[in-house]
Formats: sequence, C-alpha cells, structure tokens
Amino acid sequence: MAENTALWRRGGGWLLESPQEIYCPEDFDDTIKTLAEITRTFVERDVLPVLDRMDQGELELNVPLIQKLGELGPLGAEVPEEYGGLDLPKVVGAVITEEMAPTGGFAVTYGAHTGIGTLPLVYWGTEEQKKKYLPKLASGEWIAAYALSEPGSGSDALGARTRATLSADGRHYLLNGTKQFISNSGFANLFTVFAKVDGEHFTAFLVERDFPGVSLGPEEKKMGIKASSTRQLILQNAQVPVENVLGEIGKGHRIAFNILNFGRYKLGAGGVGAAKHALALSATYAKERRQFGRPIASFGAIQQKLAEMATRTYVTESAVYRTVGLIDEAIAGKTGTDAILAGIQEYAVECSILKVLGTETMDYAVDEGVQIHGGYGFLQDFPIERAYRDSRVQRIFEGTNEINRLLIPEMLFRRALKGELPLMEAAGRLQEELLEPDFDEPEGPWAREEAQVANLKKLALMIAGLAVQKFGTAIEEEQEVLLTIGDLLIDTYAAESGVARARKTGLPLWGDMARLYLDAVLGKALLAATGVLPRVAEGDDLSMYLSVARRLTRREPFDRIGVQREVAAAVLAAGGYPQPAASRAG
Repeated sequence: MAENTALWRRGGGWLLESPQEIYCPEDFDDTIKTLAEITRTFVERDVLPVLDRMDQGELELNVPLIQKLGELGPLGAEVPEEYGGLDLPKVVGAVITEEMAPTGGFAVTYGAHTGIGTLPLVYWGTEEQKKKYLPKLASGEWIAAYALSEPGSGSDALGARTRATLSADGRHYLLNGTKQFISNSGFANLFTVFAKVDGEHFTAFLVERDFPGVSLGPEEKKMGIKASSTRQLILQNAQVPVENVLGEIGKGHRIAFNILNFGRYKLGAGGVGAAKHALALSATYAKERRQFGRPIASFGAIQQKLAEMATRTYVTESAVYRTVGLIDEAIAGKTGTDAILAGIQEYAVECSILKVLGTETMDYAVDEGVQIHGGYGFLQDFPIERAYRDSRVQRIFEGTNEINRLLIPEMLFRRALKGELPLMEAAGRLQEELLEPDFDEPEGPWAREEAQVANLKKLALMIAGLAVQKFGTAIEEEQEVLLTIGDLLIDTYAAESGVARARKTGLPLWGDMARLYLDAVLGKALLAATGVLPRVAEGDDLSMYLSVARRLTRREPFDRIGVQREVAAAVLAAGGYPQPAASRAG
C-alpha cells in the first residue's frame, strides 16, 4: 500500500490512528441488498426444508442446490465476467456468506466451493485453466474442493508429505499421498491439491475427480456440519497433466497462505449470520415458551442473554464490514493477481481478527441459544441443536483460533520490522506519555468512548512493547503472552468498530450496544493486563505498569441492566437481530 495512504486505512494502522470513517451495512447499495434477498429466499425456500434430510446422510442433495445457486447468480459473485461470473466487490461475497450461514453444513459446501475451491483458480490459474474450469464452477455444473491438510499436517501445512514426481514421458505429475478433512470431497469434480515436487518443492495442482489414481475414503463421522461431505482424498500415482500445475512450481505456499485470508474474513461474516440465526430462534422461542404463568422472555435472566447475544453480533458485524470495505477500497481498479492479493494481504491481521471474533461470537450465541431453549435445546426436533453442533468446527477451520491469536501480534511485529507500520516508534513515545498524568476530560458526543478505545490501544502497545523488550526474538516461545496481546487487539478492534459505526449512523440502539461492549472489554482488559504484566515486568516497574493499566481501563458506571433491557426489548420486538429505523446525530 502506498506510503501516503492515511495510517488508519493501512492494515494494522488502526492501532496507531483512529479511523475517520468506516464502511458498514448501512452503506449497502441496491445490488448488495438484492443479492442478499435472493440468497435469503433461496435459503428459506430451497435449503432449510431439506436440511434435516441432508443432515441425516442425503448428501447428494447438495449438488442440485449448488446448481440452482449457479442459476441464481450468487455462486459466481467473485468470478470474472469473462468466465461466467459477476465479478462483484468482496463485500458481496461476505454478505452472501452471512445469509447462507443458517444452513450449517450446506454453508460449508457453498463456502468451500466459492472460496478456497474456486478463488485459487481465479487468481493463479492460466488463461487456459480459467477457460476450462471457471465457467463450470460459476454455473454449478462442477463443484470445487481444496486439499491441503493431511493426517500428519494440519496447522503445519508446509509439513505435507504428499509427493509429486514427473512421469518418464514428461506429460504428467504422479501424485502420491492422502489428504484429510476435505470438504465437498464426496461430490467435488475439481480439487486444488498441494504436493511437494520431488519431495521438496511445495506446489499446487488442479486435480480432476476422474483422473487415474484418484479415490476417496468413506464419509467422516462428524460432530456437526453433517449436511456437508468430508472425506479423505487418496492419491495413488494419480496422473495430473503438467498443464494442471497451478501457479509456479515451489510457490504453492503463496496460494495456500494467501487464500486463507479470504477464508478468514468470510468465516467472520458467516459467524455473524449464524449468530443472527441463533438469536432469531432464541427470541422466538422465548416469546412462546411460558413458565410460572408468563413467557420466559419477560424474565431478566433471559433478557440479559438476548441482549448480550445481540451486542456481540453487532460489534462483530461492524468489524467484518469495516474490514471488507477497506479491502474493496484497496483493490478497487486494480488488475493483475499480484496487485489484488497485495490489497488483501494488507489486511491479513484484520482477517485473523475477524476469524476469531466471528467464530467465537457464533459459538457464544448458539450456546446461549441452547440454554434459552432449556431441555428442548438438547433435542434434534429444535434447529438450535443443529446450530450448536454445526458451529464448533468453525473455530478449527482456516487455522485454529489459537493459531490466529498468535498470528495477530506476530504479523504486526513483522510489519513493524519491515517499516510498514511505525509501531516501535509509537511504543517508544508511549513509554514517556504513560508516565505523565492525564487530567483532560473528553468533551463532545462519543469523545469519552473514543478516548477509552484509544486507551485500550495504548494498553496493548504497552504490553507488546514490554514483551518485545524483555524477550526479543524469543517472544515466539511466550505463547501465553502473545495470546493475551492477541485478545486485547481483537477486543479493541471490535469495540472501535462498534463505536465508529454508532457514531456514523447516529442510531441510539447501535450506541447502546457499542457502549455495552466497550464497557465489558475494559473490564476484561484489566484482568488480562493483571495476569500478564508480572511476566514482562517486576519490582517497582511492575507496580507502575499495573497502576497504568488500571488508569487505561477506567470505566464510568452506568445502568448496564437498564440498557440491556432496552436492547432485549428491541430484539424481542424484531423477533431476532433488531433493525433500527431512526437515527440521531451524535
């Protein structure tokens, strides 16, 4: 990204500079709204009525559903027009992913096909490869899959043992190995497979299902997403034409790691959709279920749960579309794979944040949803049970949440060392600033909240700076410290996104939820700081930094219960995630 780009628009720059504006759902244009409605109607009319059958093993039903999506248009949203797609902005793909989320296992089928299955070909395919395969994928005639993981290599993708050897006549690569946890494998026609040429050069290949030497294991017996197909892909001297090498030999890591960013922000969007679905199921049930002579929705304990579910969903939604808006802005008008990927790679930190935030918001919402349903939530007769099972794997997809938590500070450190972000300079200035008492009281609408967000950033920078100062390059071994910093950064980005959206839209309900979340984050941050500071400081320094942490996380008391009841009332009135109708400046 250009050096003259405003710091807050650059990946990780929000840690040093507050955003002047953010993109949010209130900015959606008619095209986005239309495709969202098309997808929502498709989900309600075509998928949900057969989802139980798919969940019970009729996986072949995925195929006609994908084909219908191809006819409707959403399947080709991110495929170039010349290959049968719509070539729409990334925000459209995120919105479609959100709308698809209530379908659980089928959402995995869709996501694996349109994301990690198709996009490697879009960005790294030759012209001949694109002409051959992309029209089939955009129309739903063919279904795509992505084969990276192996029985012995999951998070350590480059440790793959699958080998590729050039045939004696030079016409084929012979692939040998087993790929594990392959979504869509039961009905996929085209696999993006990673193997090491001559056992050394990590490379991607386009492998058709009918190539000689390609076979599949049985369906895995999964906890959730049972409506999707997950099998091993078995390669025994699989004959792959040399023209089906995807990208460059030995450069497969560029595809594997870059494509993860697409998957991560879409998992964030899917988390928003699944959380909204859980909230709708829970609000509807709470209004209908009566105990002690009245609906359980009238009880404060239930209202508190609904309010917290809505609040977390709101800030996650705000963070997702803030980020995707920045990505679209970065790649607008760009041509060529390198330029587009550079625009997306710019926000790799934020993509990891969204992955963790979205999947854990989803998990929280479905868990509380089951609790609101009580014993009925444990029965398969109620869709919240399936939502609970389907959610769990999301924290494992596209790098576990632990991996992503570690990556967030590590990627920021690397950006600083490359001179892409002035983090070290900011940390140095901060050390002096924190020793000076601050008696200024924020004035004006949202000034207090913005100051609190700024203080959270200072706290994260302080702890990160102390950790780097103490451990140097050995900080990679201090995973507990890195995890804490990662959590601080995730919470801060989410809180800032919620505040910025509320300020921009002037919607009172958004403001209520932004303040609820920020208040909770401040309390959580103090606890985290208290736990980690003794690891990076000692003696008088420790006492001083603990004092600073308490100052930076200072909270202003307000009636949380009253505000939560107002949010819950809005949820119950809407029968799910509320859609405020009125705005109020400031």
